[in-house]
Amino acid sequence: MKKLALFAGLSLLAFTGCNDDDTPEQVFPLVGTWSPTQEVRTEVPLDGIGFSDQIAYTDCQKEGRWVFNENSSGKRTNKDMAGMTPTCSTISERNFTYVYNPSEKNFEIKYQGTVVSDKGKVTLLNAETLNLKFEDTTDPTIYKSTTFTFKRIPQ
Repeated sequence: MKKLALFAGLSLLAFTGCNDDDTPEQVFPLVGTWSPTQEVRTEVPLDGIGFSDQIAYTDCQKEGRWVFNENSSGKRTNKDMAGMTPTCSTISERNFTYVYNPSEKNFEIKYQGTVVSDKGKVTLLNAETLNLKFEDTTDPTIYKSTTFTFKRIPQ
């Protein structure tokens, strides 16, 4: 009887000791086509009096695309109103390569034909939204960052 009680106690402990709250974080792919929706520019000088500007994109600007391919290459297309009779037009296209470390969320993008790369972090990546935050470290007396928000374009 003591063995049965001990077995029952251990079984109860085993069942209550397991915790399924440690579900792994779902990983979403960066690969895909993304539409920019807004950006936030932040500047904070050493004196601590800084600012952030939120820039909502126009419908035309939202037609731009950032495409991230599986082979770490991509293409950025920016659109805006242009011309004598303003129409939504492609104002720039740039090919790039990128490196993304999903475990640390580090991100680096290098545009074709340049030596300088933009380094930053993926601050949000889910099924529908991507936030890329790039920090400008060229001036040590002021913190500058630009965070782009994107919406995934279904394929």
